[in-house]
Amino acid sequence: MTKFALRAKCASKRGIVSAVSTYLAETGCNITDSAQFDDAHTGNFFMRVSFQSEDGAGLADLESGFEAIKARFGMTSEFFDESVKRKVVIMVSRFGHCLNDLLYRARIGALPIEIVAVISNHMDYQKVVVNQDIPFHCIRVTKDNKPEAEARILQVVEESGAELIVLARYMQILSDAMCQKMSGRIINIHHSFLPSFKGANPYKQAFEKGVKLIGATSHYVTADLDEGPIIEQDIIRVTHAQSGEDYVSLGRDVESQVLSRAVHAHVHGRVFLNGEKTVVFPPSPGSYASERMG
Repeated sequence: MTKFALRAKCASKRGIVSAVSTYLAETGCNITDSAQFDDAHTGNFFMRVSFQSEDGAGLADLESGFEAIKARFGMTSEFFDESVKRKVVIMVSRFGHCLNDLLYRARIGALPIEIVAVISNHMDYQKVVVNQDIPFHCIRVTKDNKPEAEARILQVVEESGAELIVLARYMQILSDAMCQKMSGRIINIHHSFLPSFKGANPYKQAFEKGVKLIGATSHYVTADLDEGPIIEQDIIRVTHAQSGEDYVSLGRDVESQVLSRAVHAHVHGRVFLNGEKTVVFPPSPGSYASERMG
């Protein structure tokens, strides 16, 4: 049996859950996990359903038969095969903790992604990447060649068939044009001190101010720097006894975990844009299981 998932969004109306579940049952599908949210503030309804096709119905048939329900509720929807890995391009500069974490999780199957390319504006991680048989592209960016550099980046994305760009501590600001072109398909990670500690050495600034919580935020990239819809966040407590170097090390751990969880949510179709916010459904049972558990 093939395991599929359905993502759906529409204005809130009576009977949506009934219509979807009845349709799946009548097409020989068994629902294994379901989540829905009715946003009273925006009037939007969101739903994600995992199911098994027990009678052999394929994606094309399921999508075709669902058209009447989509029209009835004014719905946008997507059926997808949960066993198909999403193609991802990772972009990194000189901090490699998030890159290494994503490479490892992808290698053991903990993240259902195929890393089709790594792009960097430095050569630091070329050997790490190519040793895993992943194409590495060094595209240097300056204030004079930014349009040409971004055109090369988009060329790599398009030629590789990537569905998602992950900024794993890529320390370059993307242009408005690129953000708009890849809207909802670029995920970034940064420390959670914004807007308090901007610029270089945020952990040093936080240490000097004696903060008691440090953390990280992962979000979709928009033209507004570090203000896109948030997907995942986490924190860790620190005390007066920690050094500035401790802050950096602890912060990197949190950044890696938060970014991987955000990517996991996106590629499993659990994230819905809801204006300037997101709706993020809980993971389905078994979605964190990896191919190599050792």
